[in-house]
Amino acid sequence: MSAPSRFDRGHTDDLMSFLAASPTPYHAVANAAERLEKAGFRQVAETDAWDGSAGGKYVLRGGAIIAWYVPEGTDAHTPFRIVGAHTDSPNLRVKPRPDSGAHGWRQVAVEIYGGPLLNSWLDRDLGLAGRLSLRDGSTRLVNVDRPLLRVPQLAIHLDRSVNADGLKLDKQRHMQPVWGMGDDVRDGDLIAFLEETAGLAPGEVTGWDLMVHSVEAPAYLGRDRELVAGPRMDNLLSVHAATAALAAVAGRGSGLSHIPVLAAFDHEENGSQSDTGADGPLLGGVLERSVFARGGSYEDRARAFAGSVCLSSDTGHAVHPNYAERHDPTHHPRVDGGPILKVNVNNRYATDGSGRAVFAAACEKADIPFQSFVSNNAMPCGTTIGPITAARHGIRTVDIGVAILSMHSARELCGANDPFLLANALVAFLDG
Repeated sequence: MSAPSRFDRGHTDDLMSFLAASPTPYHAVANAAERLEKAGFRQVAETDAWDGSAGGKYVLRGGAIIAWYVPEGTDAHTPFRIVGAHTDSPNLRVKPRPDSGAHGWRQVAVEIYGGPLLNSWLDRDLGLAGRLSLRDGSTRLVNVDRPLLRVPQLAIHLDRSVNADGLKLDKQRHMQPVWGMGDDVRDGDLIAFLEETAGLAPGEVTGWDLMVHSVEAPAYLGRDRELVAGPRMDNLLSVHAATAALAAVAGRGSGLSHIPVLAAFDHEENGSQSDTGADGPLLGGVLERSVFARGGSYEDRARAFAGSVCLSSDTGHAVHPNYAERHDPTHHPRVDGGPILKVNVNNRYATDGSGRAVFAAACEKADIPFQSFVSNNAMPCGTTIGPITAARHGIRTVDIGVAILSMHSARELCGANDPFLLANALVAFLDG
């Protein structure tokens, strides 16, 4: 199937706004929730009793969001159609004692989160954002979205062999950003700065989850602006598309034979084992409570799960023009070639033949092309929340995504049309 000529630049413009406004998982789920609220969804608290009423609902927990839409007259055993994604990206995160420095430089102590391309964070203007926990038990989002920090690279005059032998970075010694000058480094300086920035009283912050981000805005790139460069496409591109798709399907309000769900988890980049990760109880608990709130039994829950399907949507590798030999020679996904179906027979991805049929049907319904991705046999294969979701919940799961370059860089690259094509495929899937 040839690629369609249509290109909804409005969708891609909106994706870039979403990326820029979501420097952390906490900001991403807040922005997704705001969009769902505008589509008529309402937040429900996990500590409250739930009712079985129809309509759109969502749960926020840390950097994760689960949202679902219950059509009028839905039976307790009605199956779910789930789009799974993750909100976190590899980056540098602030340590418990952040204030450090030496030789007249003031620095921020950071820890490496996930598997970032470390060199992509060098000599880049960085902001600081995250979640502040306050003395009264509440939390506050903070975002210093201006050049605040920088990880300076060693000049070539002091490392003459760097171009010949390759850049070698020590995660502890070489990745600590500078944010000022002075020898009077004092514990509490960074948090005091953030308290002032957020309009909080001194000493009000008692905990924090903070991370750095590139302040360079997402942008169209290329002769014909046919590419998009930006941060955190892995995997906010999927979160954005899934949020838009769920809102669109819920807006139709009727005719659904299942319950559409968005499940965006945190901590995929370090194994998903947390209370907000895909390997935690969050998704299963929400789905079960939805069944029981509609008067269902354990039998209804079992029937609903057995009939459910999940698309695990995450970015994948487009063929790299400078390293084509690193890819499987018969599978070269191209940017703007449509979403990719990710396959690995050793179950690093959850896709099987029946799952392929589900995704092919959605793409055919949406009249869009799709591509297949499989790793070179000589290269280790990455993984996603797909196999975790399938194993933990017994739900048939299919791994898909969008092909990009520079995965895990501070700034990644995709085709400008692919996010729109992915969103169309997700609408067709959720619409059934």
